Amino acid sequence: MVMMARATVLALLKALMISVFAGWVALWILKPTEMWTRKWKGAEDSARGTVFGYYGLNFAVYTFPIIALAIIGSLYLSDTASSAISRQRKTSVSALSYPIIVNSLVGILSVVEILGILMFVIFLAWTFYCRISHDFEHLMPIKSLKLSIWQLKYLRVATRFGLLAEASLALLFLPILRVMPVLRLLGIQFEASVRYHTWLGTAMILFATFHGASTLLIWGVSHVIQDEVWKWQKTGRIYLAGEIALVLGIVIWITSLPFIRRKQFEIFYYTHHLYTVFILFYLFHAGDRHFYMVFPGIFLFGLDKLLRIIQSRPYTCLLSAKVLPCEAIELTLPKDPKLKYSPTSVVFMNVPRISKLQWHAFSITSSSNVQEDTMSLMIKCEGWWTSSLCRLITEELNSDTHRTECIRVAIEGPYGPSTVDFLRYDSMLLIAGGIGITPYLSILQEIVSAQGSSRYKFPEKIQLIHVVKRSQEMSLLSSISHILRNQSLGKLHLKLKVYVTREEQPDAAARVLQDALSQGQIVHFDAKATSYAVHGFDKPTVLAAILGIASILFFVLLICFNHIFVPSEKKAGTLKPKGADSQTKSPSWVVDLILVSCFVISVVVSMTVALMLRWKRIKKAVPPTSPKKAGGFTEPSSTEPNDPLQEHEVHYGGRPNFQDIFTKFPNETGGSDFGVLVCGPESMKESVAKSLQQIGRGCGAKRRSKFTFHSLNFTL
Repeated sequence: MVMMARATVLALLKALMISVFAGWVALWILKPTEMWTRKWKGAEDSARGTVFGYYGLNFAVYTFPIIALAIIGSLYLSDTASSAISRQRKTSVSALSYPIIVNSLVGILSVVEILGILMFVIFLAWTFYCRISHDFEHLMPIKSLKLSIWQLKYLRVATRFGLLAEASLALLFLPILRVMPVLRLLGIQFEASVRYHTWLGTAMILFATFHGASTLLIWGVSHVIQDEVWKWQKTGRIYLAGEIALVLGIVIWITSLPFIRRKQFEIFYYTHHLYTVFILFYLFHAGDRHFYMVFPGIFLFGLDKLLRIIQSRPYTCLLSAKVLPCEAIELTLPKDPKLKYSPTSVVFMNVPRISKLQWHAFSITSSSNVQEDTMSLMIKCEGWWTSSLCRLITEELNSDTHRTECIRVAIEGPYGPSTVDFLRYDSMLLIAGGIGITPYLSILQEIVSAQGSSRYKFPEKIQLIHVVKRSQEMSLLSSISHILRNQSLGKLHLKLKVYVTREEQPDAAARVLQDALSQGQIVHFDAKATSYAVHGFDKPTVLAAILGIASILFFVLLICFNHIFVPSEKKAGTLKPKGADSQTKSPSWVVDLILVSCFVISVVVSMTVALMLRWKRIKKAVPPTSPKKAGGFTEPSSTEPNDPLQEHEVHYGGRPNFQDIFTKFPNETGGSDFGVLVCGPESMKESVAKSLQQIGRGCGAKRRSKFTFHSLNFTL
């Protein structure tokens, strides 16, 4: 009965989410039409005479649906977190993740992604067509500008491109939500959705640049550019605010380009925080009516950001670190035993001794079912920030003191998949390049710990392909050396194939893997300063409550402040004729500031509630484990005559032939449903995806084996 009731609740929540999302999409589709424009003006005029006003109506119709979707989604994930997902659910949609387009410019695109892009492009074309066709039918000369017909039409085209930028901005913040369950409801994790944010940001900047540059061009042709460009109008769209927003947007976009982000991360990081100023000036330029369309993503992102700040405090301390010979370190942190996370989860880490503002993402290499009171991270010493951290660890390791000084860190997360559904195959092929091995360390430990469990069914045969430049990088596998040595762990059979690309085969090749797994120096830190463990986020039900408080409070404040500071609004519905300006007594930017003030107050109040709940939870928490009990690193046992490591393969002097591997893999492992997980450089992912495409085209319908492609990220 309990399971049936839970299934019913989940079905109702899912149906409600689908209905809300479908209604929100329908609004965007109908909004450009003349029918909706007439109906909506009538609805706004009717609402003016009520206590809600037009502003309450706009918020309820345009903004609240996505907030409601996040609230319902939190409740839905709260129920699904404790229930296993059937295997049939994976196989029914596995074909949708198959790589269709493999290109160095756009990356790897699946069927779902192509369909999503196509629908968005069609929507943009529909919006532009509806707006511009209406404009051309009712083309009216502008008194302040002496324009010819083609110039007037070009100006209308430029104006409508601003609406395309608005549509891109409406979705811009949704892919980078880490706490709020919006894209996670579709099974898309944060580290995978960052590129959607990049695509939307690029589209927004292109549309906005055409919108702004074309408008300036028309002003220049009319010889009024000096008068118009500095205008801060009392009512209507404020031109100067739009120009400032455009300049800020271009600066943010340029500094986020890959060649700047990778080489000058600090420039990218700090300029990206100009988004707050960009949003403010966009509001002044577009006005509150247009802002309600893009406000859902901004509202959720603001709460998301503050919840992450609260969750990452107070600081904790490293328990221990293992320095590997391949310029990598494995860190052990204290964790609340109640904190559970899925394999492939990531955390964001901040080290105040290096930078108080910079946060960097790293994969968790441990399993919460194996290490109950600690978690482990693997970090490659590349770039300024990670090299500085490695230098701190090395200095502590080389110090003469018996107990090294604590290194304080702030941890945000973990973020990971809500289910382990992507691991349920007959057999799995795990392909990693260098430090890309990190997600697989947690996957393998999770699978071993679940051997014999009736709740989860994991593959029994796994092949791990690790491509490295130097043999020293095989030491990255040290945390799973006990798995590699013991092939009788339940029913699991793991086959390791290492490809060392920049070295020739040594004389004692059989001992290279054994020596690599035995290397590494461990440093333990002072545990006296460690009074706090990583707790993770509160339950999804608590998140739903905080969202509800913030949205309701915002709605109430919006109504109250507008009635207090813009009293002419209520009278406008009865005393002024239809279509008359209802904001003649107050500048339009006053209404915009009211909206901002309501948002700030509602967020502050809801975050106060979240902070109180956070500290209450911390006081009840179990103190962190001492380094002696932390474990985390298990040194391999002494060599035996028949060392199981000899069953694994180490190849030198070349890269793996993925097409050949895919051809042989079904015969080596058995089964018909295979999962292919790839984590490493983009060039490796593209090579694997192209090999899968060639296998699919070459075998055609005769082949019964089915490969499902998954791309993982070890960092952001």
